[in-house]
Amino acid sequence: QVRLVESGGGSVPAGGSLRLSCEVSGWTYKYLRVAWFRQAPGKEREGVAYIYNDGRTTYYADSVKGRFTISQDNAKNTVFLQIDTLKPEDTAIYYCAAPSASVGFPLSKAHFEYWGQGTQVTVSS
Repeated sequence: QVRLVESGGGSVPAGGSLRLSCEVSGWTYKYLRVAWFRQAPGKEREGVAYIYNDGRTTYYADSVKGRFTISQDNAKNTVFLQIDTLKPEDTAIYYCAAPSASVGFPLSKAHFEYWGQGTQVTVSS
């Protein structure tokens, strides 16, 4: 059974940084592939970053390019999301998710079967 557990959220002032972690267990597919989504109050869940092809390929939504960096540690089966220059509009619950098959872009939550419980990120102005 695939399980994803996020950590690393918190409250930070605008301009600060955070690194979120997503530990994956029970993964039986050949290559790990994990995305980060976020959902702000009253808004749709948005896919912001994705890493696949054994960590060799990444994707970012236009809204976060240049500030978000996704990476993975294969030895620890963990995927990270580094968020720099945080803005109040980055405030959301951040979820990591994994699909059982290849996905297209932009990321759609409908294509991801496995989800973590989410971690809150709050950015104050």
